[in-house]
Amino acid sequence: MLTLKQAQTIVEAALQKGREKNMRPLSVAVLDARGCLLAYAMEDGGLLREVVAKGKAYGALGMGRSSRALEQFAKDRPHFMNALIEASGGRLVPVPGGVLIKEGGAIVGAVGISGDTSDNDETAAVAGIEAAGLVAGLD
Repeated sequence: MLTLKQAQTIVEAALQKGREKNMRPLSVAVLDARGCLLAYAMEDGGLLREVVAKGKAYGALGMGRSSRALEQFAKDRPHFMNALIEASGGRLVPVPGGVLIKEGGAIVGAVGISGDTSDNDETAAVAGIEAAGLVAGLD
């Protein structure tokens, strides 16, 4: 089970990684295995960053794969991805920056980050997960 303390560590470490790498302001959302928001923080930024960060995490969690994998899935099967986005009420965002959080091989949550390039968002997500002593699921 993902704890509040772990989720807060993920948020803080991801934001710190963004600052170290001179990334644009980030939004970081951490969901538990049920899809409930455990921790969230947003540096200065646009109105949609919250929705995008949560959508990256939600999509990763809902499909059991990183949002990078979902992006490729969307390219390979666009009609099905559109159906998934519709079925999720528009909550699924299939671009990199959503990473599964694993502990002992089990998925315990997901983190989604928005604000910089998708690759940088993903880098910050992995840094946050690893800082909490957990494993980033990039598959």
